[in-house]
Amino acid sequence: MPANPYDQTSRGAFLLVHAFHHGTPVAFPVSGTAEGIVNGQRKSVKLEFERTSRPGVYALRNQWGTEGEWTLVISLSPGENAVAQAMVQVNAAGEVFSVRVPTRQQGDWTIPRPVTTAEIDASLRNRPVVAASAAKQR
Repeated sequence: MPANPYDQTSRGAFLLVHAFHHGTPVAFPVSGTAEGIVNGQRKSVKLEFERTSRPGVYALRNQWGTEGEWTLVISLSPGENAVAQAMVQVNAAGEVFSVRVPTRQQGDWTIPRPVTTAEIDASLRNRPVVAASAAKQR
C-alpha cells in the first residue's frame, strides 16, 4: 500500500495482498469480506481480488464504499484444512491504521490461525468514533 501506479494491473488498488509460503510467492486462492459499521448499522461485503502482473500478488479495490469504519478480513487458503488470515482495520477517513495476522504456537513453529468472530466484533466496537456514537445512542 499504496499500489504501484505504473503497473496497469494494480493501478488504483486500495491495497495489494502478497501471498507466500515460506517466503516464496504462491498463487493460492485469496478471498475475504469487509465487515463494517455504517451509520450505526453492521454491514458485510464479500471482497473480490484481482491477479496482478506479479506472482502471488492480488489487487484489492474498494468495494465497501467511503462511509463507516471497516475491518477487512483477508484469507489465503493453501489447502483444504489450512488458512492464513489478516485483519486490516480501515478508519472513516479510508486509511489503514492496523494490520494483524493472528498466530498460534504449534511445537516450535508460529503459524497463522483464523480470525475469530469475537476479534472482528471487537475491532469494530473498540474504535473511538464507534464507541462515542454508541454512547450517544444510550
